[in-house]
Amino acid sequence: MKFATSLIGLAAIAQSASAHYMFNTLIAGSQRSSAAVRQAQNNSPVMPVTSLDMRCNTNPSSALATVTVNAGDTIGFSLSAAVFHEGPLSIYLGQAPGQAANWDGSGANWFKIAEWGATFNRFGFTPLGKSQFTTTIPKNTPSGQYLVRAEQIALHVLPPEFYVGCAQINVVNGGSGNPTKVAIPGHISPSDPGLNVDIYALPPPTSYRVPGPAVWRG
Repeated sequence: MKFATSLIGLAAIAQSASAHYMFNTLIAGSQRSSAAVRQAQNNSPVMPVTSLDMRCNTNPSSALATVTVNAGDTIGFSLSAAVFHEGPLSIYLGQAPGQAANWDGSGANWFKIAEWGATFNRFGFTPLGKSQFTTTIPKNTPSGQYLVRAEQIALHVLPPEFYVGCAQINVVNGGSGNPTKVAIPGHISPSDPGLNVDIYALPPPTSYRVPGPAVWRG
């Protein structure tokens, strides 16, 4: 009986681990790089939203490269596994004060460039089941070094879990845009309705706003 109980416990742990995922490969233009990613120690989520680990995960390893990419090119991540939990996903750029490799993500230097939100024909979220997310670096983004950061909010539990990852890029041929910037943490209030929605409610929600600042499109 104890043996059976242990097997059930191990199975539950394995299932929980398989439901987690990491942003482990950068997509930048025609390039794919795992060396430019500050790799997470494991696939566990970050909590709470006020944690400093919200920037780039918990004690990630140092990236081994910084990838050069043009403003206007594709940017994003592929994941270690498909998104398993319902919830929105966003991509941010953080303008480094110098070399991206030397920046810890502190300060009001972050702006959002893409988000994937909810659908309502059957209430759910567009990231579910996908393992790659890309957008375009706005052409008016100033040249310089950045952290590109992905954030998925998993709403199957409340307060929610966060899956985050960062990579280092050098933007060239940029413009003179000046997006409004935020600090992370601080970009999302713990009381934000988008963090506290009951996705299992009946009737289901009929509106949803992705937490965080508005998307800057340059």
